[in-house]
Amino acid sequence: MAESEDLSSNSSNSSSREDMHFFEGVEKLLEIWFKPNPAHKNADLRKIPRPMWEAMLKTVRCEIISFTRNDQIDAYVLSESSMFVSKRRWILKTCGSTTPLQCFKPLMRMANEIAGYAAIDDLFYSRKNYKRPELQVSPHRGFDEEVAFLDQFFDDGRAYSLGAINRDCWHLYTLSRGGGGSKIRKRNNHLHQLMDDELILVQEEEEERDEQQFDELIAPSMQPDPDQTIEILMTELDPSVMDIFTKHVCSSAKEATQKSGIDRLLPGMVIDDYLFDPCGYSMNGIAKNCGKKYKEGCYMTIHITPEREFSYVSFESNVASSDYGELIKRVIRTFQPNKFIVTVFANKTSIAANANREIENLGNIDLWKRRDIQYSRFASYDLTYAQYCKYPS
Repeated sequence: MAESEDLSSNSSNSSSREDMHFFEGVEKLLEIWFKPNPAHKNADLRKIPRPMWEAMLKTVRCEIISFTRNDQIDAYVLSESSMFVSKRRWILKTCGSTTPLQCFKPLMRMANEIAGYAAIDDLFYSRKNYKRPELQVSPHRGFDEEVAFLDQFFDDGRAYSLGAINRDCWHLYTLSRGGGGSKIRKRNNHLHQLMDDELILVQEEEEERDEQQFDELIAPSMQPDPDQTIEILMTELDPSVMDIFTKHVCSSAKEATQKSGIDRLLPGMVIDDYLFDPCGYSMNGIAKNCGKKYKEGCYMTIHITPEREFSYVSFESNVASSDYGELIKRVIRTFQPNKFIVTVFANKTSIAANANREIENLGNIDLWKRRDIQYSRFASYDLTYAQYCKYPS
C-alpha cells in the first residue's frame, strides 16, 4: 500500500481523524489467462519490456517499486500492491484509488503485438466491498460501473456478489466459457477485437483457422493444468500487530517481515518486501520450486494498511494444498483480525478441488466463528466463499 491520502481539503468541517486521513486498503484484483496460440508457440507475456509495463501502470495510477523473478514468474511490488507476469497468466492487484480496468486496452495490445497471443482464455476481476466507495474514481465507483465497463468487451461475462451486500461482501466478474462443448465463437474472444485498430483480414482468417484446428484436434484431449488461488481478506486488526508495520517500530521491511512471522507463513518463498514511510507494508513471494505441474509459477503476496481506524490486510497465494485450513489458521493467528473473508478458487485437476468441504467443516477457528459460507460452480473452477468473525462480536 502507499502512504495514506490526506482528505483535509474536502473534509475541513469534520473533526474525525478518519475523515482527515484515510487510505482504502481493499484491492481490486484482475487476473487474465491468455489462450495458447498455435501460430506462435513461443508466445510469452514476459517478452513485454519493463518500460512498457511502467507506461501501462501510469494509467492505473501506480508505479513499480521493486522486482524479482525466477524461471516461471516475474513479480513486481508496486506503490499500490503487486503485479505478477508469467508465460500466459497476468495478475494485477491494486489498492487505494487506483484504476486497474483502465489498463485493459493497453494490456491487450501488448499481449497481441509483443507477447504473441491472439485470444483470452479466462478472466477474473474481484474485490471486497470498499470502506469508502465515494473516494473511488471511474470506472471503479461501484460494482455496477465495473461490470458495465467489462461488458463492453465481453458478451459472455457474468457478475456475482457473495456475502451480505449490506455488510461484508465480495464481488466477482468472470467469463462463462468452456465445459459445454460449444463451438459458438464469442464476440470478443480475439485480442484484435478488443482493440481499436483493424488487422488485416488475411491475418484474422489465419488466426481463426489455426485456433479452430487447435480446438478440434488438440484441446479436447488436454487436461487443464492444476490451478488454485486462496485469498484471506482481513479487517479490524489487532493494533499491537499493526504497529509492527510502521517505521516507528521497525526500521526495515526485513525486520517487519521477521518480527511479524510473515516469513514463516509459507516456507520456501523468495521474499521481496517493502515498508512504507511512515507506515504500510507490501511483499511478494515467489516459490523456489513449485513443481513441473505449475508452469506459471507459484506466488504469495501480502499487503497491509495498519492505521487503526481503517486497518486492512490481504493475503493471497496460488500454492496448492489439500488442507488450506492449516494455512488459514497460520495467517489469522499472525495478524489477529476481528473479521475476515476467505475465498478459494480451484479447478478440477487441483489437489484443492475439495476445498469447499474442508471449509464447510471449519465452523470455528480458535476464537473466530463462521457467519456465512457460499459455494459456486463455474465451467472450469469451483469457488468457496466464507466469512468469519471473532465472537461474541
